[in-house]
Amino acid sequence: MDRRDFLKKSFKLSAATIAMYNGYVPNLFARTENMEVSKDLAYVVNGSPAEMVSKSIELVGGIEKFVKKGDVVVIKPNIGWARRPDQAANTNPDVVTEVIRLCKAAGAKKVQVFDRTCNEAKRCYHLSGIEKAAKKAGADVSYVYPQKFKRVKIPQGSYLKSWEFYSDVLNADVFINVPVAKHHSLTQLSMGLKNMMGVIGGNRGQIHNNFDQKITEINSVVRPQLTILDCVNIILRNGPQGGNLKDVKNTNTIIAGVDRVAVDAMGATLFGKKGQDLGYIVEAHKFGLGEIDLDKLNVKRYDYKS
Repeated sequence: MDRRDFLKKSFKLSAATIAMYNGYVPNLFARTENMEVSKDLAYVVNGSPAEMVSKSIELVGGIEKFVKKGDVVVIKPNIGWARRPDQAANTNPDVVTEVIRLCKAAGAKKVQVFDRTCNEAKRCYHLSGIEKAAKKAGADVSYVYPQKFKRVKIPQGSYLKSWEFYSDVLNADVFINVPVAKHHSLTQLSMGLKNMMGVIGGNRGQIHNNFDQKITEINSVVRPQLTILDCVNIILRNGPQGGNLKDVKNTNTIIAGVDRVAVDAMGATLFGKKGQDLGYIVEAHKFGLGEIDLDKLNVKRYDYKS
């Protein structure tokens, strides 16, 4: 049995082991340990952000597949930088708003939105437009508090034996990852897998050494039920912070799926790359976190202009 097969077969054991180390069973594992990784991938273009989000979720099974009445839902956008929406360093606030709306319509009891920012949190939340938009849509928007991080063992970790994770993510019924696609000076691109940097504590600079392996091991602990990749506007150069509108390209695209590796692999194509060109996507695939070969996926495309 190779490493990938072993990890797939031992996911239940991993969840139980992590729960044992922490003395409780995170809701996230209870909901995901028996969840099949769907080969459906949505690729929607040329609509408004809200239209594209709604259609993309419809194409991968509808919001009711992921959110049940009474659920506590965590929506994790990128709010890392003190940049305006048109600068594309953060997730588009209209994308976040529509995800919140759909979750509320499905009967979510509570929808939480937060991120561990790189720049000062108050400025990031304000300038990104996400705080105002998310609150208006009915979400509980909060800053990340150090006391809410909990150290978790990583049973399959070779580079990381444990790390601090935000307890609100571990305790959520549903975790929806809503990253923005953009250039990154260290990793070439930042998308779904890298967006998990916003739910971990500790010295994140330590993750940058052997990044491909470490971010994969981080992702082995937190498993979003759904990843919605914001490609409405993407930063082609000088990311992740950006700032120059000349570096921003409007691609008017949303990519969504259960398989976060596949979502990132598809997102890479908007930059003229393949998933195989990015070390952390290759490593995540080897680790058993998802499919890197787009030919093995059922890509459902929808163009609002056709």
